[in-house]
Amino acid sequence: MWNPGDMRIVYVLTSLGMGGAERQVLALAARMEERGHTVAIMALRPKLEEEWPTALVVVHLEMRRNPVSVLAGLVRGRRFLRTFGADLVHSHSFHANFIARVLKAVVPAPVILSTVHNVYEGGLARMMAYRVTDWLSRSTTAVSEAVAEEFVRLKAVPKHKCVVVTNGIDTAEFSPDAERRVTMRAAMNVTNEFVWLTAGRIVPAKDIPNLLRAFEQVRTVSPEAQLWIAGEGDGKDAKRLRFVVGGRVSLDHVRFLGLRRDMPALLDAADGFVLASAWEGMPLVVGEAMAMEKVVAATDVGGVRELVGDAGVMVPAKDPHALAAAMLELVHRTAEGRHELGRAARSRIAANFSMEARASDWEALYESMLDVEIHS
Repeated sequence: MWNPGDMRIVYVLTSLGMGGAERQVLALAARMEERGHTVAIMALRPKLEEEWPTALVVVHLEMRRNPVSVLAGLVRGRRFLRTFGADLVHSHSFHANFIARVLKAVVPAPVILSTVHNVYEGGLARMMAYRVTDWLSRSTTAVSEAVAEEFVRLKAVPKHKCVVVTNGIDTAEFSPDAERRVTMRAAMNVTNEFVWLTAGRIVPAKDIPNLLRAFEQVRTVSPEAQLWIAGEGDGKDAKRLRFVVGGRVSLDHVRFLGLRRDMPALLDAADGFVLASAWEGMPLVVGEAMAMEKVVAATDVGGVRELVGDAGVMVPAKDPHALAAAMLELVHRTAEGRHELGRAARSRIAANFSMEARASDWEALYESMLDVEIHS
């Protein structure tokens, strides 16, 4: 029988790759361990060259894109769950959610909790897989109301089993530092230029071509502006983007920074944060930018409006003219006006999206689910 003071929790992820969802889960898992619970991480894929660091116990199931390795991974996962004695398995995003449910069929003891992080996690086949395996999961949580509404609409999750638990932001880690700003801007060789920062993998969801087209318009009014793109990508990605957006869009003032582990310093150095996504769940990096008192221009997709509220400028997706206008509106505000909006953004995050408050929400949900399991 589980002990409320020491739940045995296994978090399941596809990998520990350098994404926002992965970092969110590791931060949550670390807080659960700090609160006295016994925690482990189960990653479906083999260890990657670039992963978020963690001191937690990590088990890699070594799954690759072939049936034999998937079956072997399921055997490893079954063995680990039995040895660990998990009370609850909390999985994140489609592949991990599906595998956790399959494991539930062969290791009945743990309670399964699934979390969806985006309004789009795949096509009809994946939504059908969610529907067919729903009975193996005690509940499904969504990172925003928009995500919950979409998955209920698609009948991937029954409405009575869908709960919204938003992402949490570490406001201690993401806190503005004037000295760090000066140091980082000097290191990046910028002085008075207005720097826009965006972050995320160069994938269709982030719609970087939309951002590049918008930034080209920004530069016609603010020619010294810079755009920094932090995230997985390299020179080849830059060349592909140049082809996608056409030769009329210059990348001269665009800097592809690649994977970075110093996001607080980069956010300090930037003057504003921009999100051009075509679809989202609730992007962690926008909340981090807000916690760093940055002005935000963002597309109104997924749960972004739920996060930003009135503390930023929202525009439709796939509209570079509207995005450019939003960016220029923020550039043309006085320095004090931007600082006022930035302070409002941090206050909103501290009041509604702090990581400590969110950890308490998760802990209470875990305990209620295990209580139901005992008395059912």
